[in-house]
Amino acid sequence: MLKCVVDDRDLDIIAALQEDARATYADIARRVGLSPSSVHDRVRKLEQGGVIRGYRAVIDAEEVGLLVTALIAVTPLDPRQPDDLPERVEEFPEVQDCFSVAGEANYILKVRTATTDRLEDLIRRLREKAGVNTRTTVVLSTPFEDRPLAP
Repeated sequence: MLKCVVDDRDLDIIAALQEDARATYADIARRVGLSPSSVHDRVRKLEQGGVIRGYRAVIDAEEVGLLVTALIAVTPLDPRQPDDLPERVEEFPEVQDCFSVAGEANYILKVRTATTDRLEDLIRRLREKAGVNTRTTVVLSTPFEDRPLAP
């Protein structure tokens, strides 16, 4: 992967793409004051340099039936067990994010389920499969989430 130097124009392009990844190069060019071909070249370099890692649809979890969001703090039952929790939880589609953290827990998992019964089942399966203790916090509301980065 090429090392990518990011300047203020690139940051403007990134901001435009974070706002609307489906915007055309012409739309972004008008917004940032460049030609569409310059925007295209810069976006390609940002992609090749690993600054832009991909594009995806942002889904409203509640609209697809995932009504319960929880954060699960995970610590191993045996501190000598291998640090391979991310690999052990990959098969759980409910796990949306996995963060390695400093503090009491080794990892924090962000999970989404349809019901609290399904959350309880997920916690049971995590404990069995991963050999971990868990501490769960259920999210009551989400004032904001997945905010665009502002470097």
